[in-house]
Amino acid sequence: MKLSIAVLPGDGIGPEIMKQGVAVLEAIAKKYHHNFVYQEALVGACAIDAVGDPYPDETHHVCMQADAVLFAAVGDLKYDNDPTSPVRPEQGLLAMRKKLGLFANVRPVATFDCLLHKSPLKEDLLRGADFVVLRELTGGMYFGEKYQDNDKAYDTDIYTRPEIERILKLAFEMARSRRHHLTVVDKANVLASSRLWRQISKEMEPLYPDVTTDYMFIDNASMRVLTEPRFFDVIVTENTFGDILTDETSCITGSMGLQPSSSLGEHTPLFEPVHGSWPQAAGQNLANPLAQILSAAMLLEHFGLRAEGALVREAVDASLSANVRTPEIQVEGGKKYGTKEVGEWIVNYIETRP
Repeated sequence: MKLSIAVLPGDGIGPEIMKQGVAVLEAIAKKYHHNFVYQEALVGACAIDAVGDPYPDETHHVCMQADAVLFAAVGDLKYDNDPTSPVRPEQGLLAMRKKLGLFANVRPVATFDCLLHKSPLKEDLLRGADFVVLRELTGGMYFGEKYQDNDKAYDTDIYTRPEIERILKLAFEMARSRRHHLTVVDKANVLASSRLWRQISKEMEPLYPDVTTDYMFIDNASMRVLTEPRFFDVIVTENTFGDILTDETSCITGSMGLQPSSSLGEHTPLFEPVHGSWPQAAGQNLANPLAQILSAAMLLEHFGLRAEGALVREAVDASLSANVRTPEIQVEGGKKYGTKEVGEWIVNYIETRP
C-alpha cells in the first residue's frame, strides 16, 4: 500500500517522539512492502516563530493532500507564561481540527498488566478495563463566541443538531462494533446544550436496538471511570467534558505517555498522542514515545493494515514486559532507557520478528 503521511512534530518533546513514530512506520513499511511517503510541516509555537501563524496555510495544504496526519504536540513555556499573547500555539491545533473537519476524537483506554502497579488506583479495579472515549472536537465552548475584559469574561457553549447527530451516530456504530454498550456523558440537569445532546440521543436510540444506552452526568462519570472502569465500553461526550475526562483516564493506564488517539471527520484523519509538549523535557531524551508509536498503530489500522498494527502493539507490549521503559514507568532499579533507546528497541523487535 502507498500512503502519503503529513508529519507534524510540533513543539517541545514533539520532534523526539515523532522521530520514533516515523521509524516504527518505516520498519513496518519495509517488512510488509508498503510505500509510506512523508512530508513534514510546521504547527504550534515553531510555526509562530517561523511565519507568525500557528497553523500556516502551507501546513493546511500539506494535510489536505495527505492520506493521514501524524501529529505530536504543541505548546511552549513562553506562551504559557504570557496570558496576554494574542497568538498561541494551541490555536494552531484548534484551527487544524476545524479546517480538517475533525469532529470526532477517539481515545482508547486499556490497561497493561505489567503496569497496573504504576496506577494510583487499586489493581483489582483496573484489570481488564477496556473502553473508548469519543469526544466531540469542533464545537462547544472551545469554538463558541468569547469575550474578555478586566471585569467580565464568557465562553459560549453552543451545539447544533447536525454536530450532535454525527458524533452520536459514530458512537452508536462504534458501540455496535464492540460490546454494544454506550454511555452518553452530559450535564443535562444544568446545561441547555447538554439537554439537546440527551434529547437527540434519545431520538436515535431506537435506530440501534442492539446497543444498551445509558446516561451519566459528567461529575458522576468523572468518579466512575476511576472507581468502575470496567463498566464502560464506549463513552461519548462534548468537547470540554471530553478533554477533561480523557486526561483523567491516564490514571488507568498509569501514564499519559501510553495513550494514543485518532481524530476523524470530513477530511484527512489525524493520529496523535494525548499528552502535551512537555517543553521542560525537550531535548533530554526523557519522553515516553509509546503513545506516539501506538498512534502510528492506529493509523495503520485505520487503513485496514490490521496485521501491521497488531505487530506494533505486540512490540510495545514486549518492550514493557522486557522493562525497556522511559523513567516515569520504569521499575525500581531497572535499566535507564531514553526516548531514542525505547524506539530503537521496538524497531528492532519489528525487524527481527519472523
